[in-house]
Amino acid sequence: MDRANVDTDQIIPKQFLKRIERTGFGEFLFWDWARLEDGSPNPEFELNRPHAEGASILLARRNFGCGSSREHAPWALEDYGFRVIIAPSFADIFYNNCFKNGMLPIRLPEEQVEELFQRAAEHAPYALTADLESQQLTDAHGFSARIEVEPFRRHCLLHGLDDIGQTLEHEDKISQYEAAHGLAS
Repeated sequence: MDRANVDTDQIIPKQFLKRIERTGFGEFLFWDWARLEDGSPNPEFELNRPHAEGASILLARRNFGCGSSREHAPWALEDYGFRVIIAPSFADIFYNNCFKNGMLPIRLPEEQVEELFQRAAEHAPYALTADLESQQLTDAHGFSARIEVEPFRRHCLLHGLDDIGQTLEHEDKISQYEAAHGLAS
């Protein structure tokens, strides 16, 4: 997505925020760009082009996810099929919401993001691999970059842990504490 300052209202417009489930938002992703006035797909929109079909990595420009705080934005991206978003910078709340919802936001210097855009244009369809285990981002044409992820967030993503899952990892200690303090039910 060769655009800077993509805000959360573009990611998932407000008229689609009337539900609390975490699924079903993918069809509304980038609605105002992805659809024509009659609701049909916009053939000029990047994600509607054949080479973007089935993509799990979204490449974007700086300040991705800016604007109002809405957890629905990562929900929509994930529901659409994205697992990784690469950009030079992200809005802080959006960045944190990605991790909390099992997505990997990767910050790369603008020069490397520009290189990835060029490679994607030269090698369409373009395949990029984000290996969280080895913390490497690679392609089949010689690109390689280190992925910097805090150890705790990396652990949570690798083990599919959300806030509840993190708590349940310590269930035995919680039970011991409750028993020792007469709190067990």
